[in-house]
Amino acid sequence: MTDQTPELRLERAKEASRATAALTSDEKDRALEAIAAALELNAQRIIEANGRDIERGRADGIGDSLIDRLRLDEKRVAALAAAVRLVAALPDPVGRVVGGHRMPNGVALEQVRVPFGVVGAIYEARPNVTVDIAALALRSGNAVVLRGGSAAQASNSVLVEIMRDALHGVGITPEAVQTVDDFGRDGARAMMHGRGFIDVLVPRGSAGLIETVVTESTVPVIETGAGNVHIVLDESAPDDWARDIVVNAKVQRPSVCNAVETVLVLRQAAPRLVPLVASALQSEGVAIHGDDMVAGLVSNVIPATEEDWETEYSSLDIAMKVVDTLDDALSHIRRYSTGHTESIITTDSRNAERFLAEVDSAVVMANASTRFTDGGEFGFGAEVGISTQKLHARGPMGLPELTSTKWLARGAGQTRG
Repeated sequence: MTDQTPELRLERAKEASRATAALTSDEKDRALEAIAAALELNAQRIIEANGRDIERGRADGIGDSLIDRLRLDEKRVAALAAAVRLVAALPDPVGRVVGGHRMPNGVALEQVRVPFGVVGAIYEARPNVTVDIAALALRSGNAVVLRGGSAAQASNSVLVEIMRDALHGVGITPEAVQTVDDFGRDGARAMMHGRGFIDVLVPRGSAGLIETVVTESTVPVIETGAGNVHIVLDESAPDDWARDIVVNAKVQRPSVCNAVETVLVLRQAAPRLVPLVASALQSEGVAIHGDDMVAGLVSNVIPATEEDWETEYSSLDIAMKVVDTLDDALSHIRRYSTGHTESIITTDSRNAERFLAEVDSAVVMANASTRFTDGGEFGFGAEVGISTQKLHARGPMGLPELTSTKWLARGAGQTRG
């Protein structure tokens, strides 16, 4: 194996994971503070590299939503550093006792949190993920291998170099942060087949990327799903709540996975709410893809097709449909949702509680914007991703989700009869 293979990077990460697992909380804190300070110190360098990625992306026609995800400016670099410091301030999950008891024969059992070892992440056009996942991995005692995609290659290369230098500066092996970006698809393929080196793999990005990682990997994968997100407006939804929450959920940052994509309006509320909400959306530049009843209540509506109910737009587009009952809204969500986030706007407590109980998504809300589905907003500091699967982790994944557990047994000479 030469220095020019992705497999060697994985091997180095595995070796480094033994060192990161042994770090004390104070050592992890110093490492993360060094990374945060280095990001601030090198902000202009990061922005310049990111500018090259954006220029190339525009030339390649990757679209405004991906350009938005790709962009790093002074404010976003400062936010990256702040997120790293917030992760450092979170309780260290490693060593935390989560269960235990004493066996009848006197053997004492404890179940404690331990690092996974090596966390891999495959993602696209999200340079912020490079920092977020590295910070979370280090705080939870893991090493990390990153594949950030060609769209952000210049940004990611600089970010990884800055983080590795920062670790070296505080006496921690820089091999704990690896990238295989320079190997292109071969790097991603090595990660997906890296049994014995990658302990868990997290894909973030398009439905196609996630599907590829899930189906091709021979290592354990935590699936982060696409965000075909719904908001239901029932008969009792107040005008201002319906308008403000839907506009916020769509417009604040339309390119992200917790932005609303479909609004379902109960028929009795449609004459009141559809014109109000649609007008507010259109004034923000949102194109509405609506069914016949929506088109009858609002001008400049694009006729909705079956594809619209299935689409995660990630843009200033939204689908809107009138349904007869809450049962119909729930049925629509069961059919088209990707299991990410759904919200209902209502003052009827029975409808709210029914919605919360029956909708089977990672995050279910009543009377709140779907934009709150976020590791930072939930108090996790940052997130590895938003898991839409049901094993091990679900919803925004923070520090505890990057650990496993092991059982410690302390005896005094007991043998089994």
